[in-house]
Formats: sequence, C-alpha cells, structure tokens
Amino acid sequence: MNPALIGSLIAGYFLILMAVAWLTGRKANNASFFLGNRRSPWYLVSIGMIGSSLSGVTFISVPGWVQNQQFTYLQMVAGFVLGYIVIANILLPLYYRLNLTSIYSYLQDRFGLYTYKSGALLFIASRTVGSAARLYLMASVLQLAIFDALGVPFVVTVTLAILLIWLYTFKGGVGTIIWTDALQTLLMLSAVGITIYHVATSLQLSPSGLVQTIVDSELSRIFVWDNWKAPNHFIKQFFAGAFITIVMTGLDQDMMQKNLSCKTLRESQKNMYWYGIAFLPVNLLFMSLGVLLFTFVAHEGLPLPERADDLYPLLALGGHLPAAVGVFFILGLVAAAYSSADSALTALTTSFSIDILRIDKMPETKAKRLRTLTHIGFSLLTALVILVFRWLNKDSIIDTIYTLAGYTYGPLLGFYAFGLFTRLRIHDKLVPLAALLPPILTGILDFNAYNWFGFHLGYEKLILNGALTFLLLLLLGKK
Repeated sequence: MNPALIGSLIAGYFLILMAVAWLTGRKANNASFFLGNRRSPWYLVSIGMIGSSLSGVTFISVPGWVQNQQFTYLQMVAGFVLGYIVIANILLPLYYRLNLTSIYSYLQDRFGLYTYKSGALLFIASRTVGSAARLYLMASVLQLAIFDALGVPFVVTVTLAILLIWLYTFKGGVGTIIWTDALQTLLMLSAVGITIYHVATSLQLSPSGLVQTIVDSELSRIFVWDNWKAPNHFIKQFFAGAFITIVMTGLDQDMMQKNLSCKTLRESQKNMYWYGIAFLPVNLLFMSLGVLLFTFVAHEGLPLPERADDLYPLLALGGHLPAAVGVFFILGLVAAAYSSADSALTALTTSFSIDILRIDKMPETKAKRLRTLTHIGFSLLTALVILVFRWLNKDSIIDTIYTLAGYTYGPLLGFYAFGLFTRLRIHDKLVPLAALLPPILTGILDFNAYNWFGFHLGYEKLILNGALTFLLLLLLGKK
C-alpha cells in the first residue's frame, strides 16, 4: 500500500480521537482523570473493555496462533467467562463498598503499608511490560507499512506512537478513554468483519460454505482431553483462563478503573456480565479469521511467513487481498493497540500517583503537576520497553504476555485470596519476600518440570505462583 495513503488515514483517525478528547476533557480535574467522576455509561464501558482486553495482540497474534494451537484457545476463553462472574460477585462489591480509586488501597486496609506498596509495584511492573508488548506489535507493523519506505528509524516510530497517546489522554484520563475505547473497539471488529468478507469472496465461499470451511478445517479443533500432560489440556486451559481473568482484569488497576467509573455497583456488574458474554463470540471471530487466512494461503500457493504474527499483516498489506482490507487492517490495528495502551498509561499514572506518591493527600495544584509528570514518565518508560522487545524479536507476543502474567500477577492473586478468604494477620514488613520468592520458585519448577515430572507447565503457572504466595503468607502470619 501507498505509505502516504496509510499515513493520511492514521492522521485523520487521530484527529477524530483528539476531537473526542477535547470534548470530554474540557472540565477535567483529578477526579475525572482517575474515575470520570463516576458517571460513565455502563454499556460504553463494556464495549471499550472488549477492545482493551483484545488489543493489538489478539488482532494480530490470535489468527496466526491458530496454526499451532488450533481453536484450543477457546478452552481458556471459556474459563475467562467464569473469571468474570467471580469478579462481578466478589471483587466489584468489595471495591465499591470501600469506595476505592486505586484497588490496591484494599491491601493497606487489610494488611499494612508494605503489602500495599508491594501490590501496587507488582501491577506497575506487569502493566508496563504488557502494554509495551501490545504497542510493540502495532509499531512494528507501522514500521513495515509506512516508515521503512520513508527511511524513518523504529525509535522515531515508537516515539510518535507514544506521543499521540499522551496527547489525547493527558488531560481527560478515564473520562476520555471511556469514549475513545468504545470507538476503537467498533473499528477493530469492523476491520475483522471486512477481512473475513473479502477472504470469503476471494475463495468464492457462500455464507454456509464459509462456516463449513471453518468447521471442516483441522485447525478448528477445540478440546484436548486425551493427554493430561499437554499444556493445552482442557482442565489446565479452563482454570488457567479463569484465574488469568481474575488477576488480569479483577486485580488490574487498568481494567477495574473503568469499571469503577460506572455510576453504581449494579451498573458495573451489568457491564462485567455483558463484557464476559461477548468475549466468547469475539474471540471465535478472530480464530475463524485465522482458519480462513491459512486456507487462503494454501489456495493461492503462497509461502507461510516465518513468524505466525506476520500472517495477517503480510496478507492484508501485501496486495494479495483488495486494498480495502489493507486500509481497514491498519485502522483496526491502530485502534486495537491504542484501546489497550491508552487506558494502561492512565492506570499506571493513577496507581503510581496514588499508591506511591500519595497525591490524594496533596493540594489540587501540586497533585495535578505530579500527575502530569508521572504521565510523561510512564510514556517514556513504555517507549523504552518497546525498544527492548524489538531487540529481543519475540515470535508470538500473546504467548509472551500470558507467560509473563503467570509470574507477575501470581503474587497479587495470593495476596487477595489470603485477604478475602482468611481472617489472619501477617508480618507486613516481610511481605516483599512473599512477592519475590514465589515467582523465582515457579521459574525453577517451570524450567525443570519435564525432567522432574515428565510434562511441561502451561499457563497454570499463574495458579501455582498464587498458591505459593498464599502458603508463604501463612508462614508469615501472626498468632
């Protein structure tokens, strides 16, 4: 595609985002930046959260992931639904009852200052790496589609991508993101739908033929029951999905911050239920796209790319499909990446400002200045981590994100499980040990699992990590 055309489309898209940011951020203050003054319509929050959860990782990685994982990812997605039910009925009532802005404030009330700071820092580390990984995919595609032809270095591409996020979020925060994320989710799903339509047209498939092609494909296998040692066995995938959702949504400041911007607990729960229900068909749509893309490659006799993540971009931008597919692919990718990254940047700013700097105890003017500096600081840090991902040249980013989540969110799972399901007190000053030791032990077990036990650990590492944290907290308990 013509780089000038792509650049013009992206520029026009960001003009729309800036207009939305100006309209929603005219009367912004710290309260609206953090929680949108708790006036967000639940249905807009629900639509936007779909985009935030999917992000550019799902947009690019899931279609290519089908080659190795088939539809077995749906086993995990089914577990996600269970996780959303747990969040709606256990965590959301807790957060609303305590009237929290940062969800990690609960840890201070329950255990003490050191546990509180440990929880917040775990989130900050996890979300910084996760959001950078999501943006890395988008920046890499833009580099390939636009900036390589113009001779622009990757570091400039990353800087521009981060700067645009900062420009439309620095003032309005969550009050702006609720609207921009909903817009970006709709655009992303439209891009997938248009791609499926054009691939089906190229393959001369009727609607019924389209469904039959997907069903008959060897890539559409969903359930794995026969080998319990396999990382994608149903039981492992289902419960790993449930716990991943609990920690990466229910214990994540980014996702919960938007939920807490709803007017009431009931509306927030309604948002969570609808969001959870929608997640199954939306992910099925992405995996169906993956089957169709591999079918198209085989039909046209095209070579498969070395990296699975490159399949969708190469077909959309390589002239193999109509130009409309490439246009909507670029817009959908940018929308998908930004719907996750903008809220992550806001959540990181919120958590560091409130949990670490405690600006909620400061005068408004000083608090606003520190919040702005924090926002700039995390923008720069995210750009740096993206460059590290570029250097590492990771293959499947979605696998990387879930693997990292098992190590970084595991201790948070242990903290909250211990706080909610026991009445015990702990030696608060020793809690940083409980945040660091379980991931190290989990890593040792993961590295040696096949030699010691004859099987590989999958995403259930998260559950193992949380269980080790829980047991360590028991040892740190007070009489």
